[in-house]
Amino acid sequence: MKVSESVLSVTNETLKISSSFYLEFIDITEQVEHAIKNSNVLNGIVVVFSKHTTSAIVIQENEPLLLEDFKVVIENIAPSSANYMHNDFETRTVHMHEDELPNGHSHCQHLYLGSSETVPIIDGKMPLGQWQRIFMIELDGDKASQVEFREVVVQILGQS
Repeated sequence: MKVSESVLSVTNETLKISSSFYLEFIDITEQVEHAIKNSNVLNGIVVVFSKHTTSAIVIQENEPLLLEDFKVVIENIAPSSANYMHNDFETRTVHMHEDELPNGHSHCQHLYLGSSETVPIIDGKMPLGQWQRIFMIELDGDKASQVEFREVVVQILGQS
């Protein structure tokens, strides 16, 4: 029996994703695939993680009408027009900055969607289903207009 030596490899890459508007679904699958290819990991996992509490990471189908349906569902979960204590700048005293904008809905939507996805890597590729894609969802349209980009960390762990 021949035992091959394997080396555990950990690679980190930060994607800089530009967003433009509220409930924008940005397909980042190809950027994640590129990071995996550059890592030389053959078998392992990739974690895709948003560094923001108002942008989410999900795996879903990239079908335009379905994405519109998702926007309706997300808006119904935590409507942008609802009242949120987080948006009351007269009483809120923590995590404030000069250009603070009301975004309580974005945080509440994020609570349901989440910060990350973990995908296996097999033979150097993600075994995504036929229609599966990795998205970053912009939940804060005002933030999209304030910042140049969002940061998504791609961490690849495995055997190279």
